[in-house]
Amino acid sequence: MSETEQTTDPVEVPRHAELVDEQVVAWYFLASLVYFMVSLSGGFLMAFQLIRHNPLDGVELLSPGRWRMVHTNAIAYGFLANAFLGMLHWVVPRLTLHPVLDRRLSRLIFGAWQFVVLSTAAGLLLGEAQALEWGETPVWIDPVAQLGLLLVAINFMAPICKVQGPLYVTLWYFIAAFIWTFLTYAMGNFVPEYFVTGSSAGAVGGLFIHDLVGLFVTPLGWGMMYYFVPILLKKPIWSHGLSLVGFWGLAFFYPLQGIHHFLYTPIPMFLQYGAVLSTIAVELVVTTVVINFFGTLWGDGRKFWDNMPIRWFYTGMVYYFLTCFQCALQVTMTFQQLIHFTDWVVGHAHLVMFGVFSMWLLGVMTYLFPRLLKREWYSRTLSEWHYWLSTGGILFMAGDLILGGLFQGWSWMGLQPWDHSVEISQPFWATRIVAGLAIFGGQLCFIWNLYKTWQLGPAVDSGSTPSAERAVAE
Repeated sequence: MSETEQTTDPVEVPRHAELVDEQVVAWYFLASLVYFMVSLSGGFLMAFQLIRHNPLDGVELLSPGRWRMVHTNAIAYGFLANAFLGMLHWVVPRLTLHPVLDRRLSRLIFGAWQFVVLSTAAGLLLGEAQALEWGETPVWIDPVAQLGLLLVAINFMAPICKVQGPLYVTLWYFIAAFIWTFLTYAMGNFVPEYFVTGSSAGAVGGLFIHDLVGLFVTPLGWGMMYYFVPILLKKPIWSHGLSLVGFWGLAFFYPLQGIHHFLYTPIPMFLQYGAVLSTIAVELVVTTVVINFFGTLWGDGRKFWDNMPIRWFYTGMVYYFLTCFQCALQVTMTFQQLIHFTDWVVGHAHLVMFGVFSMWLLGVMTYLFPRLLKREWYSRTLSEWHYWLSTGGILFMAGDLILGGLFQGWSWMGLQPWDHSVEISQPFWATRIVAGLAIFGGQLCFIWNLYKTWQLGPAVDSGSTPSAERAVAE
């Protein structure tokens, strides 16, 4: 299932084994998959609670309200963060042709980050959560996490600073992510806790919620795509100019969006209107990025079916366009009256976090695990099941919750009793469990395929040389 890549160019470079610590890459990917399964399990506990079949009823430490926070934090800081760190340890040295600052620091960061994630989970289950969405980490964890983000930036900025000549757009996104993530985490976890209160704290919390997606996950995700897509298609990105439009559009418009989580609140209206306009503007920015990638695929459409990683990548891009288009509609003041606080928002969030970024990272793992293990995938059929169960499951879940959210909104606008909206939601909540089981089954296929692949003896080369990958990307 591996794809033949471009042969090495005449530039003499260090062996890639000296550039990339492949063991650390594998550690991060495996840790991310463990947290992914924990997060999915937490989602099931919350989903069964909603249909009145909580399997752990009466166990306070494992109550759905606590597991719901474990569910979101395990996805954000367990799965996504670990998977992105593994990806960075592969991409940055191969694109810069320089290793990270210190491999011992990479191992220290790996251990420290697992401590942060596990301590956060323990704190959430013990009732030590902060009252901030995606910032529920216990207060004493925040300085440790902040220090970890600083060390990550230092470790990867060292090889980037050694690059001579213009930087490829992937590195633009990565540099921005290192800076933005550090600042965003500090803003969300320290400012509302110690410096502001009331509606001001709500405004900062709104910025934090959305900036984690737009200034942490998005630049790492898009930067990752700008690296891997040209490598797999064996041709440069369609338009370097459009890639820069996408980068600067993200930098300018995305930080202003967060207030759209708090429309019709005491937060000043000029901030609310500004958030609405910037959210709509981001859809235009995303459109330029999607056009750029589909322009790159033009003429090689067959690879969507033949190349599994490409299929994961471009499916995520379609979902990303859909979610941003949906967001541009749902932030309007009129639409917000209907869907605010409904399951429409929950469906939208799942489509973004799983349908886009998780699918991109699963595609990267599908591409890299054979290179890390030095052997072909055990089963193409299991890889197909992984893709189709994941793709169909998230589409089914998001569609179900979005439709259910409309019925909830109509019930509330009709001034029906609250119980009425709960009763009409039961079929939608039951359907969500079926969709979740499909997603869960897809990940089991992936893990079993990975285990069987690991059992096989080495059979393939680890891929092209770093200089060849950089030449294709540029």
